[in-house]
Amino acid sequence: MGLKDRLNRRDFRLLIVGQAVSSFGDWMGTLALMYFVLEISGSTTAVGGVLVLRLLPSALGAPLAARVVTRWRRRSVMLKSDLIRAGMAVTLPLLPFLWWVYFWAFLIEVVGLIFLPARDAAVPFLIEDDEDEHDTSTLEVANGITMATSYGMIPVGAGAFGLILWASNQAGWEGHWRYVVVFWLNALTYLVSYVAVRAIPDLGPGPHERRAAEKETETQRGFFAALRLPTVRGVIPAVAVIALGLGALFSLGVVFVRNVLGAGAVGFGALVVLFGVGALIGLLLVHRKGWDLLSQIRTGTVVQGVVIALMGGLASPAWSFIGAVLFGAGATSALVGGITYLQERLGGGDRNLALTAFHATLRFGLALAALLSGAAADLLDGADATPFGMAPAQFVLTMSGLVVLAGTLLVREPRGAR
Repeated sequence: MGLKDRLNRRDFRLLIVGQAVSSFGDWMGTLALMYFVLEISGSTTAVGGVLVLRLLPSALGAPLAARVVTRWRRRSVMLKSDLIRAGMAVTLPLLPFLWWVYFWAFLIEVVGLIFLPARDAAVPFLIEDDEDEHDTSTLEVANGITMATSYGMIPVGAGAFGLILWASNQAGWEGHWRYVVVFWLNALTYLVSYVAVRAIPDLGPGPHERRAAEKETETQRGFFAALRLPTVRGVIPAVAVIALGLGALFSLGVVFVRNVLGAGAVGFGALVVLFGVGALIGLLLVHRKGWDLLSQIRTGTVVQGVVIALMGGLASPAWSFIGAVLFGAGATSALVGGITYLQERLGGGDRNLALTAFHATLRFGLALAALLSGAAADLLDGADATPFGMAPAQFVLTMSGLVVLAGTLLVREPRGAR
């Protein structure tokens, strides 16, 4: 069976459609969450608390996620996760209290951390036959398509949120109720994902995965067991440094564009759109590369580090716009390579655990990097410090890029990887 035939399978197509719609809602909801917190608190520090919500679920919810995805069938995990998140998204904006918003946003993140490994572990099951060996090229393209449902929705979700906010202002809506529409639309997208997944008869595990899982003892199925797998240890450093770059840009992007580049809100919106364009370009290129997966991961991570360092060092609007495209392409190719590497090398419960560790590291690293880089920039700003003549956000961004480059040295073929 050819590549096109495998990717055109009905069940895989249903999964992709459902995930594209759900990701669209997630990006609208993410932006609405930040604006909503600012609306009810009037505090930029409170907005920074949103980043903590990205960190805590990964730290506290990852062990729970590991147990769920190794004990329940993936279809059941995904269906229950979609229904639970839909209910939470409806509930979140009802009361304009910070503790209320934080509570429900935190729980949505925990459930999302359970959903993602189940989804990623289902992709090989949907495109491969039980008797087939792993087809790296097919699996990598499938992972690229799956990731496109997330990154490709960044500019679309951001644009839709901006349009809804503009329309509400035109209609004279004030207060937190104008955000209710966005969160309820997000809830509706979870239900679309639910309908799509429900139409798929089976998401595995398949017979060969069940045989592998039967050989594993209970002591091998905990979350921290994933970090002891040689294959996971080969990829996790790359995921961590990618998260560092993403987190630094997430935290400093608005301030950097406004205060250093002088580009304003329109310029920041353009950077977000160009990042999405770069991500799509990266997805188109991954299956055309002529190197192995670890080389792809290293190359994508190096590109990311160079772009961030030069973006901060040059402080050029033209380079920042070009860099946003390169950054999106590099980060996406590295992440797709990492997911494919884990799926190709592992099976059964180990695969589920590895993918849980992948998403937990990515989310934990992104949030931690965002908090640290934002705090560092605030400290420099409070001290009126301009290291090497750079503005605080510019200096921290440059240093973040250099740390990403240094981190690529940790990405190597692990001993004993299988």
